[in-house]
Parts: sequence; structure tokens; C-alpha cells
Amino acid sequence: MSRSESWPRIAVVGAGAVGGYFGGMLARAGAPVVMIGRPAFVDAVQRNGLLLDTVQFKETVRVDASADLAAAREADCVLFCVKTTDTESTARALAALLPSSATVVSLQNGVDNAEKIRAAGIDALSAVVYVAASVPEPGRIKHVGRGDLVVGPRTSRSEHFAALFEAAGVPCRITDNIEGELWMKLIGNCGLNAISALGRAKYGQIANSGEARKVVEAVVNEVLAVAAAARVRFPTGTTPSADFALKIATQMAGAISSTGQDLMRGKRTEIDALNGYIARRGAQLGVPTPINDALHVLVKLAEESNELSLRSVPAGTAT
Repeated sequence: MSRSESWPRIAVVGAGAVGGYFGGMLARAGAPVVMIGRPAFVDAVQRNGLLLDTVQFKETVRVDASADLAAAREADCVLFCVKTTDTESTARALAALLPSSATVVSLQNGVDNAEKIRAAGIDALSAVVYVAASVPEPGRIKHVGRGDLVVGPRTSRSEHFAALFEAAGVPCRITDNIEGELWMKLIGNCGLNAISALGRAKYGQIANSGEARKVVEAVVNEVLAVAAAARVRFPTGTTPSADFALKIATQMAGAISSTGQDLMRGKRTEIDALNGYIARRGAQLGVPTPINDALHVLVKLAEESNELSLRSVPAGTAT
């Protein structure tokens, strides 16, 4: 698809690192994109454009931006990229805006977001995201590794979605086993995110530490036990193991997990949808998950400490 051909109207709902990178790549290829995000991000993009600082290039892209969810009203395709903590409330609000013909794709961590979006009346697709990106300052996306998608199941909508990204130079594979692909990603998230956050460590440090690798293996073994009890069918030809998580750590060696980035910025994390999800599912299925449970509790305590610190800042103090 060239710049002269007709692109669908695309809205990025939740324009952070993931939405900024993938939406920015589409805009760079010529697609009409509106990014819906926080006021600081919107102001920076409206003023200076979106800076894509990637491993292949550094380029400023002109793209529409708004802090109002209503800007998604005319979208043909929506990249649903909000934090998992906001999935249900955002989906309910979005359902009142979109035509039934719109394609909505969840580009989020966790395995059950599309189900929550569908519960709001939106027939959403799931995508698995592999990208190491951050927002070091409003309006700038720093990309340090990978940048590919898996979407499914195979339908005319998912084929069209994949074609859009392939035209923008983003690898996008279609699968008929999206649940298995989501659980493969969950292995990486559970094995790496909390350890990176609590250890303030880049993925490469985890991959290079024998002791950290042992923790990753223990975490992943619990995830696999829960998956077996839940009768998850992993993709054919894959090997769900700690080695999969550590391979991701090697591929994205310079990245700090999104959980770590959130804690460092004093934000709520998505830990409830990661190690917390495994702890809950394990309890439901009678599978012990003590290490996932411990990591979940520790990250929640760190979140609480951040909140207490913010509350204790004297009035008038800059934060």
C-alpha cells in the first residue's frame, strides 16, 4: 500500500509507548492516524509532531492528537492500547462512539482483554505485541528492540489489519491460535516484568545473571502448571519454557519492563493482569503459585509506597 492509496482512518486509544510506536509507524507510512492520550503527550505532538527514535531511524511524524476519546468516533480501525486497569471503563465509553463496522484490536498485556472489550459490546480482536519501547518525554517514542505483532483468529478483518501493518513495515503474523500466542507472551511478561521492576534491571541483566535466571525458571514453571490445568493449547512448534522468556530478554536486552517504567514514574502497573492473573487462576484451579503470588504482592506494595510518597509531598512542591 503506497501513500497514494486509500488508508482507513485509524485511532490509537491510549497513546503511550505501544500505541505511539505502532500508530506512529502507520502515520509515517501515510495512514490518517489520530492519537488519543494524556494532555502532555497531546500538547507535545500538536506542537512538534511525534518523534520516532527507533533502532532503524529517527524521524518526526506529523499526526493528529487529542485528549478526547470522542476523536475516535469516525475511526475505521482502533488500536486499543490503554493500560489493562482501564480496559473495561474505556471499552464502555468507546462502544457508544464507534460504528459496528469498526475494527478494534487489543494491543495490551494479559490474556483476557478482548473478552472484557467484547463484554462492552465491541467485537474486538486480540493482538500479541513484541516491542521494547518507552516514552522518555512527551511526544517522543524511544524504540530499542523488536516491533512485531501477532493477530488472530484468521478472518477478513485480521487479514486486513495485518496488511495495514505489513504496508507500514511492521511484521504482523496471523494465527488461528491466538489464545496460545497470548499465553506465550504471558510467559515472557510473568517471567521478566516484575523481576525487572523490583530489581530495577534491564532485561539483559536478567539474562546474564545465573541467579535471576533461576527465578525466571521458577516463575515460568508455575505459569505452565496453570496453563496445563486451564487446558491452554500452545502454538504448534513452540516450546513454552523459561528459555522463551530469556530469549525475549536477550532480544530486548536494553529494555526495562513496562512494569518497571510504571513504578519509576509513580504510576499504577499492570501486574494484576500478569503475575496477579496467574495467582488468581492458580487459586481457582488448585495450582500452587507461590512465586507469582509473591512477585504480585511485592509490586503492589511498591505501588502503594509510591502513592504514599506522593501524598506526603508538601503542598507547592514540584513533582
